Amino acid sequence: MATTSRVPAAVDALLAILRAVPALEAVHIVDGPPSVNLTERQRIYVGWQPSGEASVALTQDFAAAGARTRDEAFEIFCYAESRGGDKDMALQRTRVFELVAAVETALRATDLAPEAPTLNGTVLWSHITAGNLTQQQDQGALTGLDFTITCRARI
Repeated sequence: MATTSRVPAAVDALLAILRAVPALEAVHIVDGPPSVNLTERQRIYVGWQPSGEASVALTQDFAAAGARTRDEAFEIFCYAESRGGDKDMALQRTRVFELVAAVETALRATDLAPEAPTLNGTVLWSHITAGNLTQQQDQGALTGLDFTITCRARI
């Protein structure tokens, strides 16, 4: 059966990669939108941002004449959140950027993880391309950083 998109495999691979990162061991990695249990202090959502309605945006086009292959470009929308019971916004802001730095590092190729930027071979490449920081005081300091992972694939 022909593959019509690399999105499902790429999202699954991204979740697996993040769940295996030692620096994110204490972070709840969430597939999609939040559930009702918000007790964890640090979270990373894959395929969800509080200000957006889409989980992934994608485009496709023929890769060459003959229409045998297609190029697919897509963006996986993600959100990192850090909250504390006190009002120390600087601490939470620093922590949320540490979370996204761990994601960015996990997507870089290393000797131990040469397939990281390809999301374990599901795409040609992936990397973080955008982000927006939000801050609020809601029963303590809360910072969020929505970020986009841009991918390119051949199908």
